[in-house]
Amino acid sequence: MRHSSSRWCPAPYADGMSEVNEAGTRDRPWMMRTYAGHSSASASNALFRTNLAKGQTGLSVAFDLPTQTGYDPDSPMAAGEVGKVGVPIAHLGDMRTLFRDIPLDQMNTSMTINATAMWLFALYIAVAEEQGVEPAQLQGTTQNDIIKEYLSRGTYVLPPDPSLRLITDMIVYSVTDVPQWNPINICSYHLQEAGATPTQEIAYAMATAIEVLDRVRDTDRVPGGDFGSVVSRMSFFVNAGVRFVEEMCKMRAFVELWDSITQERYGVEDPKQRRFRYGVQVNSLGLTEAQPENNVYRIMLEMLAVTLSRDARARAVQLPAWNEALGLPRPWDQQWSLRMQQVLAFETDLLEYDDLFAGSPVVEAKVADMESQAREELQRVLDMGGAVAAVENGYMKQELVGSLTRRRARIESGEDTIVGVNAYLSSEPSPLQIDGKNAVYIVDPDVEAEAVDSLEQWRASRDSLAVETALKELHTAAESGEDMMKPTLACARAGVTTGEWASALRQSFGEYRAPTGIDATVASGVSATPSTPDSSSDRTSIARVSARVHELAAARGRPFRFLVGKPGLDGHSNGAEQIAVRARDAGFEVIYQGIRLTPEQIVAAAVAEDVDVVGLSILSGSHRSLVPAIMNGLAAEGADDVVVVVGGIIPAEDEVWLTKQGVAEVFTPKDYDVAGILDRVVNHLSVGDEPVPSSL
Repeated sequence: MRHSSSRWCPAPYADGMSEVNEAGTRDRPWMMRTYAGHSSASASNALFRTNLAKGQTGLSVAFDLPTQTGYDPDSPMAAGEVGKVGVPIAHLGDMRTLFRDIPLDQMNTSMTINATAMWLFALYIAVAEEQGVEPAQLQGTTQNDIIKEYLSRGTYVLPPDPSLRLITDMIVYSVTDVPQWNPINICSYHLQEAGATPTQEIAYAMATAIEVLDRVRDTDRVPGGDFGSVVSRMSFFVNAGVRFVEEMCKMRAFVELWDSITQERYGVEDPKQRRFRYGVQVNSLGLTEAQPENNVYRIMLEMLAVTLSRDARARAVQLPAWNEALGLPRPWDQQWSLRMQQVLAFETDLLEYDDLFAGSPVVEAKVADMESQAREELQRVLDMGGAVAAVENGYMKQELVGSLTRRRARIESGEDTIVGVNAYLSSEPSPLQIDGKNAVYIVDPDVEAEAVDSLEQWRASRDSLAVETALKELHTAAESGEDMMKPTLACARAGVTTGEWASALRQSFGEYRAPTGIDATVASGVSATPSTPDSSSDRTSIARVSARVHELAAARGRPFRFLVGKPGLDGHSNGAEQIAVRARDAGFEVIYQGIRLTPEQIVAAAVAEDVDVVGLSILSGSHRSLVPAIMNGLAAEGADDVVVVVGGIIPAEDEVWLTKQGVAEVFTPKDYDVAGILDRVVNHLSVGDEPVPSSL
């Protein structure tokens, strides 16, 4: 069934700014999205169509972790992760189901996908062709920023150079064959979540964009006179925090610096091609588990940062829901966030005026200062050889870990106030949470088995010879240095699966493990002093924990050893890195091997290193499958005396369940005080046969 264009999204703005409507009285609003996708392609399709019917004007697709990291649902690496944080897409049939009854010639689709961006883009094109839509008609974005994956989110697969090859091939193809598509979305969003200051966010995003543009230019596959078209298809995905004045100034600094770089470095003379095109999601990790109703106000204030200034207004905005610190939002929760955008766009007079801040000496001074500092930091990265070099030598990662450490220290000390977390703690029961575990969407545990069954049926029904031929052509292109976009399209049409496509590239290029960034990071011990009358009066300092750890270690004759583990495919390592840094400062010997480890690898490391504590960080909801696998593995190795603690987004009923499995402590986002977390861990250690005295 085809729907009228009035039901679906309008054409995107060509310049990334608001445009005046036909009446000439109001600007058009930005594109309105919610980040959506879960469990299965059919369930996500129903959610998409519901959201569009409510007035959403574009789609933002969340893919599950196996899809993002190139594994099929039946891969051992995918166990417990299928459909948890997004929709699983294993082949063309899944993509076909995902966009059933959604006309892609009328849609603007943003896909949060990076390492496998070329593959998902190819599947999207193939589905469009089946709908009778030419590639040139497609509008949307693939995130496709692999640099920030090495720095923050962790869903990378290949080493930097072949990853940049994929991106380059995709950009060249898009500019010629899919000219309305943004083939890359330089994503500073996750840099802010990893600790980036506004200056770092601007500088590292620009360093990434320069790395990509330089590589495209150096291929000589785009004539010099057409390079402006490459620049014009570059887009950005930016974070907006709650300090909305500072964030608004950051957006204006982005606009000015990008205009300058594209003209000076690449000689782009057309101002339209130099415009800073960006979409935004406001700061999801800034949402709180404690008093989550406050998140509504945080989301609204963060939205103002990217909408108030006409000269730096976002092209597209997607808002999280109030309860995303608790789990997956329900349709009603997403609707509430959409309505926030609609009220601002259609009920207020915001879109009737020119830029509200033009000529403001306060804003101009702040923007100039941000731009100057960002230029300095950008130059430091370029002097190292660029973004890839600054990834490989660990510089940017170390800077982000250090910055986040300092931010968390300010929160722990009360210097930075987070309402409901470290100040103003008293609260009435929230009627929004009256349904308990039903306050968030729970993925059906049978989703994984159903995905595996569907995959088996797909493989049995396809032309195996066509699959084999397409994969061979892809492997040949990868090995020879030829363009990989066209053989990828052939793989999509032939019925190749996500895991098969990624496996072919893994065979050619190998896998990559990025620096963790913790080795050279030093945290300052924080003696927390309450800053408000409502603050906790007994916060724990690192110095106090350190004194306990060293005293106990001296009594037993050797240091305590703490293994920080990231099992499964979840690459959000910020919390794990902070625990690793602060545990080391507290006197533990810390073993941290980075992200995406199997339970077997974690068990083997725990036994080999003779650790006392295993701390597991899991944000994807896969704790019910991964934690027992590790506990059972430790027991089988005779290491069942190791203290196991778990942190992540974990529902209250699962906390009880994990405790029954033998987990000593469960930490969730409400446990912001790292010193307090470590103090609780110490309470479970023993010297000989004697437990340590509790400090609580």
